[in-house]
Amino acid sequence: MKTLTDNILFLIFKSARPQQWIKNFALYAALVFSGFFFYNPADDIPYFATVTLAAIVFSILTSSIYIINDIIDYQADRMHPFKKKRPIASGKLPIPIALFSSVVGLCIVFLSSFWFSSFFRLMIAAYFFLQLTYATKLKHIAILDVVSIASGFLIRIYAGAVVVNLHMSVWFLLTVISASLFLAVGKRQSERTLLNGTFAKNIGETRIALKRYSQRLLDQYTGMFANATWLSYALFAFQDESIRPDVKFATFYGILPRTLQSQKLLMLTVPFVIYGVMRYLQLVYEDNKGESPEKILLRDMPLLATVLLFGLSVMTIIYVLS
Repeated sequence: MKTLTDNILFLIFKSARPQQWIKNFALYAALVFSGFFFYNPADDIPYFATVTLAAIVFSILTSSIYIINDIIDYQADRMHPFKKKRPIASGKLPIPIALFSSVVGLCIVFLSSFWFSSFFRLMIAAYFFLQLTYATKLKHIAILDVVSIASGFLIRIYAGAVVVNLHMSVWFLLTVISASLFLAVGKRQSERTLLNGTFAKNIGETRIALKRYSQRLLDQYTGMFANATWLSYALFAFQDESIRPDVKFATFYGILPRTLQSQKLLMLTVPFVIYGVMRYLQLVYEDNKGESPEKILLRDMPLLATVLLFGLSVMTIIYVLS
């Protein structure tokens, strides 16, 4: 009995797709770029702790939705060359147990959300209904499917901002929208390659929207959003005027003109973004690895190193040189 229980728990955990939790790091974006990452208000818990708790709640939410999505797509996933191996599609995880675990997760999210502001609960509700609509309808409609994916990232960004009441630059939001559309189109690029290959029939039946994307159209979309991603970030970096709540290293700027202060130094991180975009394009077009962006980030060492160096550079410029 213990072995059977352990196996069921493992299958539930696998269906929850923990590798997708990496997307919820988006909740920290506003906190990092606002300069409040280490801020500790006198009458409340540190901002970092609050956002971390919010990210955990969002992780439970997304995992619960993934399970619901697998239940909805049960029949279609059985015809997919890769998705048929998922616990629910393969029949290893009974649907009633999967549904129960998802409901438990959603109840935890609902109860936990009352610890945060009403605006955070609004983001939770918006994300839930967006994903439910995406799973049942929008993912089968060309253009709206990639817009829905981008909207999910945008909701994450807003959730991380409203939970600690921080302002976000318009250019930063445009960067998030462009980058998420870029990733979504890259995902469709890789799926399109499968559609033209050995699994053409099965892929076409399980992802109807792919039939509405020609290779030429996807190439246009990819180039458009790739350029928009690094350009919007460059404009954000150049115009950043974040107010730092606790300036400990202001002496550094005593010998520098305002021209060289942090909002200009942030431009030094632009090359990392450009390289990241170029590397991702290479993986999509040359290696056909764009179907799972989270797997690329964790497994491709050049891209992972670029993301880590980008994060270290941003933290250094904002919190050490400010």
